[in-house]
Amino acid sequence: TDRKKLHTASVGQVFRLRPFHVLVATGGGYAGYRKYEDYKLEQLEKRGIEVPVKLASEWEVALYKSVPTRLLSRAWGRLNQVELPTWLRKPVYSLYIWTFGVNMKEAAVEDLHHYRNLSEFFRRKLKPQVRPVCCVHSVISPSDGKILNFGQVKNCEVEQVKGVTYSLESFLGPRISTEEMHFSQAPHGNSFQQQLVTKAGNELYHCVIYLAPGDYHCFHSPTDWTVSHRRHFPGSLMSVNPGVARWIKELFCHNERVVLTGDWKHGFFSLTAVGATNVGSIRIYFDQDLHTNSPSYSKGSYNDFSFISNNKEGIPMRKGEHLGEFNLGSTIVLIFEAPKDFKFNLKAGQKIRFGEALGSL
Repeated sequence: TDRKKLHTASVGQVFRLRPFHVLVATGGGYAGYRKYEDYKLEQLEKRGIEVPVKLASEWEVALYKSVPTRLLSRAWGRLNQVELPTWLRKPVYSLYIWTFGVNMKEAAVEDLHHYRNLSEFFRRKLKPQVRPVCCVHSVISPSDGKILNFGQVKNCEVEQVKGVTYSLESFLGPRISTEEMHFSQAPHGNSFQQQLVTKAGNELYHCVIYLAPGDYHCFHSPTDWTVSHRRHFPGSLMSVNPGVARWIKELFCHNERVVLTGDWKHGFFSLTAVGATNVGSIRIYFDQDLHTNSPSYSKGSYNDFSFISNNKEGIPMRKGEHLGEFNLGSTIVLIFEAPKDFKFNLKAGQKIRFGEALGSL
């Protein structure tokens, strides 16, 4: 009579699966399958075999979105901040270096024991001499990475990779009023693309640069320009590697991103930092009010901040100047206007380093 009674649950209660768990497990498994498919596509590309475009259906995108990538990215960010014991730093960082092919000889501090946590290691600075800034060409690469696509913007559509496009207006959001820009005599066109071109005879150009996890994670100003406005789009944090970019149409419009717009000597200029899985934190050095990857957000929402109303002259940036950083790797998208004789000095798929020329007149 003194024995404790054991209360057992029914088999149905023990094995009861909640819808959220099923959704996460299914979405996670599908994301893993997609990673494997991406790996196979990369191997085909290395062998020079052209890969046909196969876009995801709506249910596939919804399934991928069911993976709690924002929560995982915040957890990853917290983990990155944990200080590692001195004896553990070299083994952990060495594994990362070996996995992603990091060249530590370029780092300002090569001693792995110097980096207290993964976050400091990801955001390591480079020796000044290893990334000379090209002075001849008007636009340089703002970061290390891989060129996914470039060229003229046509029919208000921009290519994220060859054959897969996204809407220019969906990506940048509604046009900013001319009162917030240095140029106020912008011609009014019928299309969103025409409204961005401020000078007769100019064209709109774009360039997409993918930063892999092993790349240098800071990004810099690609030219001499003035930043007038910041627009922050909360959103998903899906992977932006070339395989996924080839698979999901308007991927960059789904993901969280920070759009900086302003002007350079030829008119409109913009740089967009696109977030990705494990890249919940996008930092812009001169913008202390920016906070990315918040726990909750309204779908389709965005918030604006004007540097003209708070600083009459905007934020002047010099070519090569430090602009911001990612916590891991992601994508930079440049959209700008230039005269018709502007030429890119690039090839799709090529590796590029910060400071090297993108194009010039």
